[in-house]
Amino acid sequence: MAMEEEQQGHCDTILNVVEIMTKGNEEDDVAVGMGTEGKEDVDDDVGRDRVDKNMEVLNPKRFVRSDSLGKEACHVSGMATMSTKALSIAAVMKLAFQSIGVVYGDIGTSPLYVFASTFTDRNPTSDQIVGAVSLIIYSLTLFPLIKYVLIVLRANDNGDGGTFAMYSLICRHAKVNSIPSSQQGEDEMNLSAYQLQIPTKHLKRAEKIKAALERSSFAKAALLVIALLGTCMVIGDGILTPCISVLSAVDGVKKFDSHLKTDVVVMISVTILVILFSIQRFGTDKVGYTFAPAIMVWYLFIGGVGIFNLIQHDPLVLRAFNPVHIFRYFNGEPKQAWLSLGGIVLCMTGTEAMFADLGHFSVRSIQISFTAFVYPCLLCAYVGQAAYLSKFPYHVSDAFYKSTPEPMYWPMFVAAVIASIIASQAMISATFSIVKQSMALGCFPRVRVVHTSHKHEGQVYIPEINFFLMFACTLVIASFKETTKIGNAYGIAVMAVMLITTSLLVLIMLVIWQTSIFLVALFILIFGSFELLYFSSVLYKFSKGGYLPLSFAAAIFFIMYVWHYVHVKRYAFEVEQKVSTEYLISLSATLGITRVPGIGLLYTELTQGIPAIFSHFLANLPAIHSVLVFVSVKYLPVNKVPANERLLVRRVGPKDYKMYRCTARYGYRDRSIGNEEFENLLIGSLKAFIREENREDDIAMIAPEWKEEIQFLEKSRAHGVVYMLGHSEVRASLDSCLVKKVIVDYAYDFLRRNFRQGFVDLQIPNKNLLQVGMNYYI
Repeated sequence: MAMEEEQQGHCDTILNVVEIMTKGNEEDDVAVGMGTEGKEDVDDDVGRDRVDKNMEVLNPKRFVRSDSLGKEACHVSGMATMSTKALSIAAVMKLAFQSIGVVYGDIGTSPLYVFASTFTDRNPTSDQIVGAVSLIIYSLTLFPLIKYVLIVLRANDNGDGGTFAMYSLICRHAKVNSIPSSQQGEDEMNLSAYQLQIPTKHLKRAEKIKAALERSSFAKAALLVIALLGTCMVIGDGILTPCISVLSAVDGVKKFDSHLKTDVVVMISVTILVILFSIQRFGTDKVGYTFAPAIMVWYLFIGGVGIFNLIQHDPLVLRAFNPVHIFRYFNGEPKQAWLSLGGIVLCMTGTEAMFADLGHFSVRSIQISFTAFVYPCLLCAYVGQAAYLSKFPYHVSDAFYKSTPEPMYWPMFVAAVIASIIASQAMISATFSIVKQSMALGCFPRVRVVHTSHKHEGQVYIPEINFFLMFACTLVIASFKETTKIGNAYGIAVMAVMLITTSLLVLIMLVIWQTSIFLVALFILIFGSFELLYFSSVLYKFSKGGYLPLSFAAAIFFIMYVWHYVHVKRYAFEVEQKVSTEYLISLSATLGITRVPGIGLLYTELTQGIPAIFSHFLANLPAIHSVLVFVSVKYLPVNKVPANERLLVRRVGPKDYKMYRCTARYGYRDRSIGNEEFENLLIGSLKAFIREENREDDIAMIAPEWKEEIQFLEKSRAHGVVYMLGHSEVRASLDSCLVKKVIVDYAYDFLRRNFRQGFVDLQIPNKNLLQVGMNYYI
């Protein structure tokens, strides 16, 4: 905490120096951040007056003179401090309890199928069982406990976790961002932690690596590809988790009839999944409090049964805590031991959820809940099963239910089904969140995002993705029918995500944390080598189902790559074709046509310059509105943008043109606001900007002037607000190669036509929408 306060002091000092330096800048461009004070009262004139009064007392430090809106639009002052808020002990314990129901459903249902997937075609000996459970013990210790709980959780983006969070963290410390909405101008990266530290040999090394990354276009592309692949594999995980969890839990229904056909189990599983996906539209409000008791009961059940089996059957299995049994396991039958790693790895399913779902909780709460409750219960469950199998090795294909005592069978069956549903729910929700993040950063086609809770803003529902997941899960279960085959596919998804996390974490260690090269090498040697060993084992089963997650990932990656590629090229085309300021000035205040009452909001991706679509509007329309605002919606590589920094406003051209530029900034977890709320915020920002623009001048002389401009703004709004968008047709240029023409003219065009249009995503009402077509040749 002392170090955080010291770094914050350095940040404040630098910000004060920058503020003093920028006050001397005599440029006319002023950027304004507008808060949300009084936004609930802005539907009537009284509310608007209240906003005006609030705007008068805004902190002057918010108004920073700058000659580049692109620079300021990429910087959020709260970036470096949002994750440093301390929580009370009571709050941490509350979050720790909630996390049990959200985060650990997946890893908690792993005991249902791990031993069955480890020994798929043989009855193990007592020594093999001890070796396998020793592998499980140290896999859980090495990866979930040491790697994720103690190391990876620290690599969060202002409290948010996951692949994209790590990518955004790297992008904020080095100019390696390939997302077009964030590459205009120089980002305000001077507040990075390593730039505020006293120069050391580690700092020099970090600066060299950072410079090499920034110079290499290949490195930038590779980083984005890694982030996208991680996203795709998590989505694949969202498909496989419901399949293997529900199918393995429902398999216990065979207690009714040992001769029950597999197709009946499949039909029951599919029915449960269809119901699960059908209720997604109702949301998962208060998901932590709802699911935590059920998952806690599940962990107590498996832990208690494990202790019972250990005492009842073979306490000597505790010798598995001696890692020497791992070496004996591999010395006996090396190839069989290596192949069994594909089943062992399933004990770590859901490990990535601890990091991916971090945004809903806190680092400390995740650490407490895993180390104090989840980890001990899992060890008891696996050791107990091993003790049972040491006496009944021929029950390995159904080790979980066979090892359950008769009086506990049906309570355990019910708890297993509920736990598998909760585990599925957690991964489905995580898939919705990660698709929303990808879409916000321009890496996924527009889909409908429904926020299902006003209290928990991270909870979203995406109908198109929900239908896709339901269809994919049904197809997987109907095709594979057995947990062992699905486990072959599941292992690849788990290890691929782990390897991607390791790769990004190594870069964070080198560039941001400035870790000793010895410790970085040790991290790679221990975790990287073991992960590659596990990954080689699961890849061996590629033809037995392992191809499934890679096929899903390849299809999703192709969609994301095509969308992102064209998105970048289209942005570059807009930058090249933007209209010069001289052209605008030559039109005079009337813009060469009639100015009609009202406010026109012209949407563009540019934060600097006049977009080419503006000249198309002038050429096709006989009149344009008396107040014109160029609006740029900018998604920053951060999780959230504080409300008081949402909008930035500046003037375009001379004052009598009544033209402005507004940049609306969002993080990838922010909720887009509706058109009425946006209009209220925009008008409030414009009024504050007009006042602040004239604050340093002779108030007595110019007061009538700015009051008149504000009155003109209010009258224009009374005549209505019209949203103007360019309806673009993107085509490959004539000299493009065949591959590019296929990607742009067919693949991207298909995606654009079959996904949501921009004005729907921006929540623009049809009655206020005006579109003009324009062709983009990239």
